[in-house]
Amino acid sequence: MAARGAFITLEGGEGAGKTTQLRRLAERLRKAGREVVETREPGGTPSAERLRAVLLEGGPWEPVTQALLHFAARREHVTGLILPSLAAGRVVLSDRFADSTLAYQCHGLGLPRAVWDRLAEVTLEGLRPDLTLILDLPVERGLARAAARGGNNRYERLPEAFHARVRAGFRAIAAAEPRRCAVVDADADPETVAARVAAVVAERLPGLLP
Repeated sequence: MAARGAFITLEGGEGAGKTTQLRRLAERLRKAGREVVETREPGGTPSAERLRAVLLEGGPWEPVTQALLHFAARREHVTGLILPSLAAGRVVLSDRFADSTLAYQCHGLGLPRAVWDRLAEVTLEGLRPDLTLILDLPVERGLARAAARGGNNRYERLPEAFHARVRAGFRAIAAAEPRRCAVVDADADPETVAARVAAVVAERLPGLLP
């Protein structure tokens, strides 16, 4: 492992279990002696969290406006938390990152990919996750999980066809970048999914987990 630390992102549609699996992975890493930073998008810093509230509770936003808001929050997140944590040698686990904007805004809402590319270039300055875990399950199962936990944000209220495009978008991202991305079957109990996640991390990032 590089002294810079490691950057792992968890992605997937609504109800995929990203938050649960991030916490379980963080616990495994800490038991292995790693210093871990748990974060999320949109959000992660006070300024980015304020933009999160605008995104999830405001609107409706036109797709380019949504993308601008997401990348504004992401820039605050990257410069205020992620890069300093990596420089200190910590493992950063993020519940969503730039792939979510690609899947939701581009694949789901029709934002031109060129817009995403330009915003990513300016905002990320080449930062890419070392590993992206895409938690995958059928749309209807994910939406049922989200409803059961009381979720009702603006994205969760969108039609099922939108969520199907998002799922296809995540799969397309994984197919385009197989060295960075791993699709994990999330249609199982949390313990089983956690074991699958840990196995992928151990294989893809040798030395991070025993």
